[in-house]
Amino acid sequence: MENGVFVGGGGDGYSEKQWLRLDYANRHGLIAGATGTGKTVTLQILAEGFSAQGVPVFLSDVKGDLSGLAKPGSADFKLHHPFTKRAETIGFDSYRYDGFPVTFWDLFGDKGHPIRTTVAEMGPLLISRLLELTEAQEGILNIAFRVADEEGLPLLDLKDLQSMLVWLGENRQTVSLRYGNISVQSVGAIQRRLLVLENQGAADFFGEPALELRDLMRTGPDGRGQINILAADILMRAPRLYATFLLWLLSELFEDLPEIGDPDKPRLVFFFDEAHLLFDDAPKALVDKVEQVARLIRSKGVGVYFITQNPDDIPEDILGQLGNRVQHALRAFTARDRKALRMAAETYRENPDFDTEEAIREVGVGEAVTSMLERKGVPGVVQRTLIRPPSSQLGPISAAERGGVIGASPLGAKYATALDRTSAFEILAQRTKDAADAAQQAEAKEAELDTALREYSSGRRYSGTRVGRSTSKPQRRAKRGDSFGEAMAKVVVKELKGTTGRRIVRGILGGLFKGR
Repeated sequence: MENGVFVGGGGDGYSEKQWLRLDYANRHGLIAGATGTGKTVTLQILAEGFSAQGVPVFLSDVKGDLSGLAKPGSADFKLHHPFTKRAETIGFDSYRYDGFPVTFWDLFGDKGHPIRTTVAEMGPLLISRLLELTEAQEGILNIAFRVADEEGLPLLDLKDLQSMLVWLGENRQTVSLRYGNISVQSVGAIQRRLLVLENQGAADFFGEPALELRDLMRTGPDGRGQINILAADILMRAPRLYATFLLWLLSELFEDLPEIGDPDKPRLVFFFDEAHLLFDDAPKALVDKVEQVARLIRSKGVGVYFITQNPDDIPEDILGQLGNRVQHALRAFTARDRKALRMAAETYRENPDFDTEEAIREVGVGEAVTSMLERKGVPGVVQRTLIRPPSSQLGPISAAERGGVIGASPLGAKYATALDRTSAFEILAQRTKDAADAAQQAEAKEAELDTALREYSSGRRYSGTRVGRSTSKPQRRAKRGDSFGEAMAKVVVKELKGTTGRRIVRGILGGLFKGR
């Protein structure tokens, strides 16, 4: 099948060759199964198949095994010994060892090109999810984003958001009149969550240069799609950051890509490994957003494939949109497991040749129960399938080999060096300095006027003592002196009514609350 990705086949008791049609690959998919049943290899062979057909791929390498996509497999490699026999069994006549064009990415910048985005691009909803904020705290975060926009304060990195929250706390009385109550306790709670996030290494993720989506959608000179691999073995230690990042990336694709309908092949295939992390304790608003993205992003030419242990991990409304399915073995040791197994079997189009529930329980490692979309998007009859062997190396490449791939990438110079342009942190710091300088100048000017008044007053007293008697001339001088004192007082009052005086009255922090 020229316009498809070969998934596998079988011998006696198994299906004929199973293909994932490219024109229905944007209808999304599911790879499920218990630990150790072969999900990672299935992910690897699908990535190979899409790349070979000129479709770029984005996937996360949770275990650190998928870097082998960059290197051809070898018959001498011990894990590849049974592959040739498997290829013969399923009729994979064109099977050969081959490496694929790979770009490595890493949120922390250690095992790939750094991936960055700005705080503003991620937005308050996802950051609230990332920080596990309460409803009241999320409201304050929304206020911070709104005021930052109105005041012309770009939120690019974590220190920008932290500075904005400090400003919000200091000006809470003024801001609360317009946007609602802002408590110091809630602001402090958000700041503590940001500190935890910073300690997890997320400070490197927020900033510039931000990732450009077109860099994930490249093809090589030979026409094969680029396979973008996110190093996630360390990232998984902060599972909420991992899930939020992938959801952000999916949302960016949804927001930025134009509508193209149903293309002959996807513009990008996105694999979401450990998908259950996205939905664990997720608020309804977030689940609704994922459902919306999954439903509409296929018209942008993007196929989304969720990888998880059990289909039950995926909300029903989203699971119903996953048309292409590869179901590895499920264990059924408890009543809950048996119920989940039965529900998984019921989502497939029945095959009269075998019992689907029994097949899901019995398939071995490297085998699966599959169902691919057929003409007009109709789900195919469920089949037992031997998954084809990968052409690339099974298992990770060496650190030196990874470094060579990263060094040869044309994206290295673009993303290697972080930028720190003027944003909320610098603007607020400058406003504080300007207000402090103005207040200091006003105080100096006031002190100078006070000195002048004291000197004049002392001079009047001295002059009156020297004369020692009342005459008309001293009286006239006193009248002139009184006029001068009145004039000096008017000068002081005028100064206090002016810009400098207002700054003294308003104070340093109040002076920060001004327009763009």
